[in-house]
Amino acid sequence: MSAILENITVIDWTQNVAGPYCTQLLGDLGATVIKIERPGTGDDTRQWDSPSWDGEATTFLAFNRNKKSICIDANDSKGQEIIKKLVEQADVFIHSLKPGSAEARGLGYEELAAINPSLIYTAISAFGESGPLRGNPGYDPLIQAYTGIMSVTGNPGDDPARVGVSMIDMATGMWALTGILTAIINRSKTGKGCRVGASLLETGLAWMHLPLTNYMATGKVPEKIGTATTMVAPYEAFRTKDNWVIIAAGNNRLFSSLCHALDIQKVLNDPRFETNKERVIHREELHQAIEERCIEFNAVELIKILQEANVPCSSINKTNQVYEDVQIQSLEIIKQIEGIRIPNFKIIDLPFRIDSQRSMFRLPPPLLGEHTTEILNDSGYSSEEIELLRSSKVVGG
Repeated sequence: MSAILENITVIDWTQNVAGPYCTQLLGDLGATVIKIERPGTGDDTRQWDSPSWDGEATTFLAFNRNKKSICIDANDSKGQEIIKKLVEQADVFIHSLKPGSAEARGLGYEELAAINPSLIYTAISAFGESGPLRGNPGYDPLIQAYTGIMSVTGNPGDDPARVGVSMIDMATGMWALTGILTAIINRSKTGKGCRVGASLLETGLAWMHLPLTNYMATGKVPEKIGTATTMVAPYEAFRTKDNWVIIAAGNNRLFSSLCHALDIQKVLNDPRFETNKERVIHREELHQAIEERCIEFNAVELIKILQEANVPCSSINKTNQVYEDVQIQSLEIIKQIEGIRIPNFKIIDLPFRIDSQRSMFRLPPPLLGEHTTEILNDSGYSSEEIELLRSSKVVGG
């Protein structure tokens, strides 16, 4: 699978999570990814070093494998010329600057497309490319708040809660990847490049697709409902003697199986619970009736009973349980990487396979400016020119 994009070169002028995740995905698929970083400091996430792994920030390590790092001062005219030279032979250029910032440096779409008409120029922003907030900075939790995700996350009456993973950032990277791959397909037909845009805000709105559709249909503002979902019941967490178990009976057949497995025939025969619509209306009464039975078991016992009846269910696992889980280990998505500077380094691979194959780990997350000399040499700069650029601090590493 790592050979799919082996002829694609990506110039990656992004930092934090959304952009680097997008370019890491491209690298995992075989693209050559050249990561441009600020001399001296590099990607902000290099300083997000709590926690760290063998002295290196885990956030940077998680989103920057299969890349080469070059340090360029993009505020210097000579640095801008280096970037333009890299773009001449590139297929994709991607940045995560505020709208207008690349253009102010002479690195906007029009300028770079004039150099390389087949270039796929990709811009990732926080609030999008139009509107009064277009120039504002934004991060994952801010967008979770702005788009209403926090308003539907958590239990009724609780303080606001962020979804506990970087879902906005990572999904924005995935949407940007979708746009880039679509553009690559289109370029194979037309020979022309294009401009791809993605934003954290639009990603947040995409995640709110169903709550917004429900609001537009009913005029009712969705609220927090804990582990449940608005349109199906029972579809939530239930207490046991020692833990919680999620039960997802998404249709009448599964509801019947659940009631038979728990020997609660009276619930199955109750007219209040005859259809999913009725079960949703009477969710609280249904929850109480099921939980009265669940509480008689511990979580392991209840899951065994439900799995034997083919009722979808799960314990609410902690991270260590996920890591040690037999099913997850069998998928071989968590890979140990040998022979690099970090002992016992592991990665989370791409969550799909092609012809049963996952991606190939080719390069560890780079040290800051690790490949500056190599990349400049490959771009035609002489050793003397490179030393002059380095001594004038146009490049680093």
